[in-house]
Amino acid sequence: MHPQIRRTGPGDCPLCGMDLIPVESSSAAPAPMLSVAAEAAALMNVETVPVREKPVETEVEMVGKVAYDETRLGHITAWVDGRIDRMFVDYAGVNVKKGDHLVYIYSEELYSAQAELIDAVGYSRAGNGSERSLSPGGIDMAEATRNKLRMLGLTAEQIERIEEQERPTTHLTVFAPFGGVVIEKHRRQGERVSRGDLLYTVADLGQVWVNLDAYESDLPWIRYGQNVSFTVEAFPGETFIGRIGFINPMLDETTRTVKVRVIVPNPDGKLKPGMFTRGKVRARLGAGGELIAPELRGKWISPMHPWIVKDAPGNCDVCGMKLVEPKTLGYETADVAYEPLVIPASAPLITGKRAVVYVEVPDADQPTFEGREVVLGPRAGDYYIVLEGLDEGELVVVRGNFKIDSEIQIQAKPSMMSPEGAENGHPPHAGTHPHE
Repeated sequence: MHPQIRRTGPGDCPLCGMDLIPVESSSAAPAPMLSVAAEAAALMNVETVPVREKPVETEVEMVGKVAYDETRLGHITAWVDGRIDRMFVDYAGVNVKKGDHLVYIYSEELYSAQAELIDAVGYSRAGNGSERSLSPGGIDMAEATRNKLRMLGLTAEQIERIEEQERPTTHLTVFAPFGGVVIEKHRRQGERVSRGDLLYTVADLGQVWVNLDAYESDLPWIRYGQNVSFTVEAFPGETFIGRIGFINPMLDETTRTVKVRVIVPNPDGKLKPGMFTRGKVRARLGAGGELIAPELRGKWISPMHPWIVKDAPGNCDVCGMKLVEPKTLGYETADVAYEPLVIPASAPLITGKRAVVYVEVPDADQPTFEGREVVLGPRAGDYYIVLEGLDEGELVVVRGNFKIDSEIQIQAKPSMMSPEGAENGHPPHAGTHPHE
C-alpha cells in the first residue's frame, strides 16, 4: 500500500499496519519468449533489422496566420482636452509617416497655456534677461511655460511660432510620432476628447508575426530560435523565412496544439495580417534529445530576440538582456554529436503507454524471439528514437511481430496485448496491428 516504506526484515507497515512483503514477490513478470522452427519462422515471414545509431531528421508542418507584431503597435492619444475639428486621416488603412499631421483639435487649456507663455516671454524681454524674468522662487517662468506646452504635445517649431506671433492659437495639430499603417480610428470628427483618449492605433508592418499551430507530438522537434520557412497563397512559389521567437507554455485543450510565434521581416509589405500560412521546420535530434545545430557553435543568442546572434557574450542590441549559450535553449552545438539509437517504425507494438518490440535471441538452436518493453522517443519519419530498452546491434523484428505476439497469446504467456498472461489457456481477443 505504501511502497516508500522499506525494511530489511519482515514486519508491519507503520502507516496502515499491513504485513510487509518480500521484494521478490512483487518482481516483474518474465519476458515473453517464443521459439519456433526455422520453417515456421519462414512461413511467418519474420524479418529483423539491427538496432543502430543513425542521424534522424524530420520535417514538421504547421499552419497558421499572419498577425501584427505587437511590439510594433503604437497608440496615438489626445494630449489635451478639447474638440476634434478636423481629422486629416479619417479612415483605417492609411499609411502614415513620422511627422504627418493627423488631427486638428480645439482646446481651451491649450489657449490658456499659450497666453501664459506670451506673458512670461514679454516679462522676460521687459527685464532684459535680469532677475525680473524669474519667479520669486528663482524659476525661469518662460522656460517653465515652454515645458508645459511641450507636455501638451506642441513641437519646438510650434512653440517658437507662438513666441514670434505673440498671439495664442485656439487649435493644436497632432502629428504622428511614428510611422506605420493606421489599423483603427477610435474617434470621429466633431467629438470631444479628454487627455489620454485614443485617437488612432498604428502598426509598423516592416516586421510581422506568424502564429502557427504545432501538435503536441511535434514539440520535441521545435526550439526557440529555429528557422521556419512558410508560404502564403497570395505569392505561390515564393518562400518566406522567419525565426521562432516564442513557444506558448500552454496547450490548447480543444485543438491539442501549441501556438508557435515566428518573427518575420516584411520590408516590402507583402505579408498582410490575416493571411493563412503553411510553415515547415526541419530538425535533427541528438541522443539526448537536443536539437543539433553546429552552426551555433561558439555563438551567443538573445533570449528575447532570436535574430540577435553574436560571437561573444554580451547584451542584446534590442532589449539589453544578457545573451545566453545555445545549449541553454536545447541545442547541441558540438562538431560531432552523439547520434540516437533508432528502430524502424514498424518494429514496436504500441498499446496505450506501453511499447513492446521482439528481439531475436542470438546463438539459439532455433529462431527464438524475446519480447521487450522499451521507452520510445519522438517519431522521425519512418523511425522511432529509442531512449531505453535496446542496445546497438540487437536484431528487432520489423515484420511478423504481431504474428509472434499472437502465438504467445495462444500459449497463454505474457504478451503485448496481455502483459499478465491469460488464465486457463484462453487468450484475450486480439485486435489488428497497423503495421501488419
